[in-house]
Amino acid sequence: MEFDDDLKGCAELVRQGDPDRFLATMAAPVAARPVLFALYAFNLELSRAPWASQESMIAEMRVQWWRDVGAELAESQPVRRHYVATPLGRLLRPDLAGHIDAMAEARRWDIYRDPFDDEAAFEAYIDATSGSLMWMAAGSLGEADENTVRAFGRGVGIANWLRAIPELEKQKRVPMLDGTAEGVRRLAAQGYESIQTARKDRSSVSKEAGAALLAGWQAHDILKQAMKEPERVAVGALGSSEFRRRTSLMLRAALGRW
Repeated sequence: MEFDDDLKGCAELVRQGDPDRFLATMAAPVAARPVLFALYAFNLELSRAPWASQESMIAEMRVQWWRDVGAELAESQPVRRHYVATPLGRLLRPDLAGHIDAMAEARRWDIYRDPFDDEAAFEAYIDATSGSLMWMAAGSLGEADENTVRAFGRGVGIANWLRAIPELEKQKRVPMLDGTAEGVRRLAAQGYESIQTARKDRSSVSKEAGAALLAGWQAHDILKQAMKEPERVAVGALGSSEFRRRTSLMLRAALGRW
């Protein structure tokens, strides 16, 4: 698909706002990039919606806007004109677009300052956000087992969550049910196990769909770091050097091993 002005805008939005997914998309086959850029731009727009205003009603309206877009896509209706929604409407299958509703509903948690009710609520949030995004991306590119993709997505989501904790706490949110070192280790171990479970079923994800899972190329190392040195989480010190980060992505892309 040719990159029109809308898709160029999506790619630039991802480049600026989500550089890790931008790199992963550029490492993916050229044919996979349009839908990945459209999905990751959508994810950025939705994730920012709850933070767009300190007025909860305005934030709710912004989240609802994307929920309405998701309904239009899922029902194969004409999609409202928007530089992200428009290409998403062209590229995302209606059955996959049906997951946008759960993503938007989960993002309502970001509007308020209440902690998660329990571990089940947190797990549901991670699956609805990270898991659904990864499934929509993988499902758009090729054959894949949804459970395997979502298991990988949960691990990636937990890794990303641990990296986001300092900023969430700065914004007066309560990101952890158990913020102790042991609580961090336990959460990281859960994410690590999810990734290992997914990798055991690697054959259930086609090479084409696997390009979408490149977005989680750092998660394995981040979770290992958090298990070994949980104190890194509070100070935002999770991650690798720029050289190791890029080299690891290039290697995984070349070998097709997410």
